[in-house]
Amino acid sequence: MEIDRLTAAGPTAVSIALKVNGVERRLEVPPSVTLLDLLRERLDLTGSKKGCDQGQCGACTVLVNGRRVNACLQLAVMNDGAEITTIEGVGQPGALHPLQEAFIAHDAFQCGYCTPGQICSAIGMMNEGHAKTEAEIRELMSGNLCRCGAYGNIVDAIEDVMGRSAFKEAAE
Repeated sequence: MEIDRLTAAGPTAVSIALKVNGVERRLEVPPSVTLLDLLRERLDLTGSKKGCDQGQCGACTVLVNGRRVNACLQLAVMNDGAEITTIEGVGQPGALHPLQEAFIAHDAFQCGYCTPGQICSAIGMMNEGHAKTEAEIRELMSGNLCRCGAYGNIVDAIEDVMGRSAFKEAAE
């Protein structure tokens, strides 16, 4: 029995539309490319890091329609029509996001490798509105590893931002 190579291999590229950091993008991508690889290798958005490539470290966390996801576990084609926010879209020089300011103020990063994923995850967690206590913050952020052990400072930074009125009102 002869196998149709085109059928067995699948399509060579799929057309998708994404809004990445506020910019509309139309792309042709292989069906097997991950969202992380698309962001880093095709769009040159290297803030999201490739850590474990298995969804266990959280270094690749980005926001998809405001929800945090591990970009290494998402196929790019699964996100057709989605709005993607990477760390590059969170704040700008001179106009940092409050969480970026809090990370600086609380020394919540050491080497900085996990910081983009930590910040995106924390923003997603705050959008979810489930964390009200330090213990809940720690639990809901447990999917993001920090090799340097800055967890206490990260929690302090998140609590600082959550304590500000804009985020308090949004969470209530």
